[in-house]
Amino acid sequence: MTDAKTCRWGILSTASISRKNWNSIRFAENATLTAVASRDVSKAQQYIQENQLSAAMPNEPTAFGSYDELIKSDDVDAVYIPLPTALRKEWVIKAANAGKHVLCEKPCGCTVADLQEMLDACSRNNVQFMDGVMFMHSSRLPAMRQRLDDGESVGKIRRLSSVFCFNGGDEFSATNIRVNGATEPLGCLGDLGWYNIRFMLWAMNWELPTSVRGQILTAGRNNDGAPEVPIEFAADMQFANGVSGNMYCSFNTDLQQTFTISGDKGYLQVDDFVLPFYGPRLKFEVCKARFLIDVCDFNMEDRTQPLYLNEYSNAHESAQEVNMVRNFSANVLSGRVDPFWADVAMKTQLVCNACMDSARSGEAIQL
Repeated sequence: MTDAKTCRWGILSTASISRKNWNSIRFAENATLTAVASRDVSKAQQYIQENQLSAAMPNEPTAFGSYDELIKSDDVDAVYIPLPTALRKEWVIKAANAGKHVLCEKPCGCTVADLQEMLDACSRNNVQFMDGVMFMHSSRLPAMRQRLDDGESVGKIRRLSSVFCFNGGDEFSATNIRVNGATEPLGCLGDLGWYNIRFMLWAMNWELPTSVRGQILTAGRNNDGAPEVPIEFAADMQFANGVSGNMYCSFNTDLQQTFTISGDKGYLQVDDFVLPFYGPRLKFEVCKARFLIDVCDFNMEDRTQPLYLNEYSNAHESAQEVNMVRNFSANVLSGRVDPFWADVAMKTQLVCNACMDSARSGEAIQL
């Protein structure tokens, strides 16, 4: 146990997603941002200045001109690493070896073997590892779990179905790093499908599927020297208890983020399971449609029950990304490493890579 009350954070890179976690660190009462690193110190300084104008930290973070400088800093306890997937292994291992706790963007690694090396380094150095799946820290998850476990709202789970997609457009396909096989070899499967898979594993209480079958529906690349990556992907999964699941993720279909858990007594649905719709409360629905026949009247009755929780979608101390930073910082300050987060990251990586292996081979993969 440490006497410190604040976890000191460093951000390794000025990637756009890191601006959201700048705000997360600002709102978490047990965290502070002390450093930002880029390979160009002027770029780190510009990033800090822009963010300070939008969401000022009480004390302006230090700008570093290299990742190594930040990792070696005595003013940093934990690092957030939103670097491209192909670079993450190197810097997660370096951070862990320097005694820094690691919050890593997803997908964590290009392969299962890569992630295993990363987790081994964190374990050797007794530092916390967590991936950046923000919805894992939302109050909506325990509320939904209560409904799944009550035996009546959904009953016995039979089917899982999820969609997470957005239409990036022509410029995205031509220039975005997520369509570059050299840096993001899993394409939309890693960037979006990671969330589909994680939510599916959560719904199944972390039980792995016994088999997966993946299919690259559309492939593309924006670097002639790199392999193609999936920009539209689908997968089917089978679990030992008979539950089946399917997922779809895409960079060329209009924005949708829906998850449905179907049972023998009803179904639970959430229409913004990754990024909550803007506002001060979150929603999910328990649905029990009924088909009733009365002689000549054939009635389909909608018996949907919307359920709401007081949690802001973003930029608020109650938002899921702030809870992520808050929970991570609490682990760091406690002096205890929670192995749960490494375990669920590895399970997600296993399923993600099995989906890709299946798509490449044309055969189902047994887990």
